[in-house]
Amino acid sequence: MRIDLAGRTALVTGSTQGIGRAIAAGLAAAGARVGINGRSPESVDRALTELGEGDFVAVPADVSTADGALAAVDALPRVDILINNLGIFGAQPALEISDDDWRRYFEVNVLAAVRLTRAYLPGMRERGWGRVQYIASDSAVAIPVEMIHYGVSKTALLGVARGFAKEAAGSGVTVNSVIAGPTHTGGVEQFVRSLVGTDLPWEQAQREFMVRYRPQSLLQRLIEPAEIANMVVYLASPLASATTGAAARVDGGYVDSILP
Repeated sequence: MRIDLAGRTALVTGSTQGIGRAIAAGLAAAGARVGINGRSPESVDRALTELGEGDFVAVPADVSTADGALAAVDALPRVDILINNLGIFGAQPALEISDDDWRRYFEVNVLAAVRLTRAYLPGMRERGWGRVQYIASDSAVAIPVEMIHYGVSKTALLGVARGFAKEAAGSGVTVNSVIAGPTHTGGVEQFVRSLVGTDLPWEQAQREFMVRYRPQSLLQRLIEPAEIANMVVYLASPLASATTGAAARVDGGYVDSILP
């Protein structure tokens, strides 16, 4: 299977590290020009250095704000592939999640993606080709008690993706969400440590986390970012032209369902 994205421009939000950076690397390897987004010029420059070869464009902007979204569009006016990856997460007792915490999670995890979709989808429709994706989570379907606000924000993304897929119907633009399972990133390492402690060696801490907090996983390990990126790159390609309005799972079998 050969994926060729030559001549296409992509924007991956939150792509200075973790899953976002792996997605950016995968899209660039397939020939796309890729906008690297982070909140500061310093974080973007650092990511560009670490990514190395590839056709990358710096897009420093806090896209969780309306002004930041406008700045991103100014930096990269035309986008053929929009990957809404930006997201925050963290453990918090359910009854202690404040109104401000709920608002913050929806601003970052949901509204940032909605704003950029509104900005880029019309141009994709006019050109008759485009790809919009939202990086959701197994937590969207199996809400974790230790971070309900995060899970619900990712549930919202599944609905956002399905709704915009209907808006793009018949245009040549596909809109999908990707349900990512528990993934090995720097932020997740910190999260795992916060739950199982800092004394254990990493491999033992990971196993303890999966047994205690993610026992449904059939993979029984954390997923690597590149494994998420493989699905995203495929959905961004012409090969996935008949897949739209879908919630594609890369969850290691975590969600106990034969449907998404």
